[in-house]
Amino acid sequence: MMVETPHGPARVHLHPADDAHAALVLGHGAGGGVTSQDLVAATEAALAEGVSVALVEQPYRVAGRRSPAPAHQLDAAWTAVVDHLVEGKLGGLPLVAGGRSLGARVACRTAERTGAVAVLCLAFPLHPPGRPDASRLPELEAVTVPVLVVQGERDPFGMPPAGPGRTIVPVRGDHALKSDLAAVTETVRAWLRRVLSG
Repeated sequence: MMVETPHGPARVHLHPADDAHAALVLGHGAGGGVTSQDLVAATEAALAEGVSVALVEQPYRVAGRRSPAPAHQLDAAWTAVVDHLVEGKLGGLPLVAGGRSLGARVACRTAERTGAVAVLCLAFPLHPPGRPDASRLPELEAVTVPVLVVQGERDPFGMPPAGPGRTIVPVRGDHALKSDLAAVTETVRAWLRRVLSG
């Protein structure tokens, strides 16, 4: 499904759950797509919990570019897609926003604007490798709803600290989160069950 945004068309891959009681919208990493293994694992976890999933390809990826657009363009495109989904296919469902790496940052920055009830971060890039001084922790700390960060124990992008409403779950591996996909799936599934039970 193509969705027009202020910065070109985005592509949405919808995975409806039977009798869905919530929706999870996920964005991809900077250089990867929506088929990364951790996004697939999170999708399977959500569907098992009766949560419909929308995987969003940003316009720069749809246009065939490898380098991400500037943050304000990513945020505007993401917000346009979420608005479209909430007004249509995912209407009336509580929304969990999230993504992997770059997609997680976008979901954090726009959580309030999109009305997300929680945010799922897969491999949040706390800082560029070797640059702990360039921390992106403020993006995480600005989120006022529950946050789950699933992070590789050896992630060169750092390990975010836990905080009020923010759960950090280290899993085996690095930034790709490929080493223990079963742990990623189970962690996401248990967290979704918990945050959506209210």
